[in-house]
Amino acid sequence: MTAILNPVDRHLVSRFTFGCTPALTRDVRRLGRTAWFEQQLRPWKVADTEATATRAWWPDLDRAPQDLWQRQITGVRPGWQVTADYAGWVLTRRIHSRRQVYEVMTAFWENHLHVPYDSDGWVWRMDYGSLIRRHALGRFDELLVEAITHPAMLIWLDGVRSTKAAPNENLGRELLELFTVGVGNHTEADVKDAAKILTGWRVDMWDTWEPFYEHEVHHVGPVRVGDFHHANADPDGRAVTHALLRHLARHPDTARHLARKLVTKFVRDDPPAALVRRLARTYLEHDTAIKPVLRELIASPEFAASAGLKLRDPEEDVVATYRALGARLERPADDDAATRSLLWQTGLLGSQLGSWPRPDGLPLTGTPWATTLRALAAADFHRTVANQWWPSEDHQISYPSLRSWVPRYPIRLDKLVDEVCRRLLGRPATSALVAAACLAVDLPGTEVIRDDDHPLVQWEMGTLLTALLDSPEHYFR
Repeated sequence: MTAILNPVDRHLVSRFTFGCTPALTRDVRRLGRTAWFEQQLRPWKVADTEATATRAWWPDLDRAPQDLWQRQITGVRPGWQVTADYAGWVLTRRIHSRRQVYEVMTAFWENHLHVPYDSDGWVWRMDYGSLIRRHALGRFDELLVEAITHPAMLIWLDGVRSTKAAPNENLGRELLELFTVGVGNHTEADVKDAAKILTGWRVDMWDTWEPFYEHEVHHVGPVRVGDFHHANADPDGRAVTHALLRHLARHPDTARHLARKLVTKFVRDDPPAALVRRLARTYLEHDTAIKPVLRELIASPEFAASAGLKLRDPEEDVVATYRALGARLERPADDDAATRSLLWQTGLLGSQLGSWPRPDGLPLTGTPWATTLRALAAADFHRTVANQWWPSEDHQISYPSLRSWVPRYPIRLDKLVDEVCRRLLGRPATSALVAAACLAVDLPGTEVIRDDDHPLVQWEMGTLLTALLDSPEHYFR
């Protein structure tokens, strides 16, 4: 019988990985839940050679922005293909990496400090992703300073166009409303002065794409943003920018805003106020460090009581499905490779990775994804991949053979469903799951499968897998 995790361990894994696999189950059982999580918080301690090597599959991801731009304008390779490469690499890492908590937290912060892949500053977008990844388990103050002053963010939210003569409020507004203190905790005057502070940060758009600081366009004069105030007398406003960002990162309203988002993402859609307060306090006591907050979160009774309450979003569904099926992605040979198909599939389910058009990032609650259209699209996606139709093995991907899901002969169908469920979903099959799977393949649970020639093994294993993937046990995490 396939080994599985106990419900408590499975709950932790369901929230802080992109889906359980037999290999992950072995790691957690070997180390124990707490030791496994602590090891995950130190990703450099987790060997991840296979996932790390995939970066070399896409050489354009490490080209300089000016090089990428020249290749686009001379017709060598358009930018949309480069950003699609980046999306393929992100999804590949989420599927194959053993550093699952690191991947989950990178995704969380990329969503919180959202910059679409195809924004005007796409040439800087891969570097921006690397910045987020470096700080994903570090300190929020350091992450915020680097993210807000990064060329990708400055271009996306119009910081590069903001001058003392015409301050653009877009970046200043989202800095306060989305990234730090949150809605209702700032005034229009705060937005205006935040915009003034952020003037001077520039990028040589459409030419070299080099970032620079232009003293002549920085607003000089006293500024106040909430309880932050500064003389701002120096035409070089980089110091006041950094001071504001560090102040905002340490603000109690920011602590509560971030805590609420973390609880919404990892606990439940209606975040318990008491847990939000405790996480905010931990965040402030540890000077914006992220790891202590995560430890507090997973140790909370609210987290323990929240199993099965979070619905996977489209990106999570796609990644979890490929992980569950044991698919192995390979170096892409062309634009029809499986790594590109993954990107299109996230779009078919409702949100193509990296394409969210607003600065607020993907919704963290389940309601936007709990629609009939999503369910129908997901059912078609699960059926297509479970049957290995698209992407097929002709497109640089390999799957375990459908026959390999049968562990032994002879075996009754109800026992087979349980074995497949343990391997696919990391849990035993409930009576409802057994009934649904038997109905899907139109056979009674007492049916005995004696060899590879049985019609179920010949023709319907993909249908059985699909029935399990279409269940709440897979949809929810």
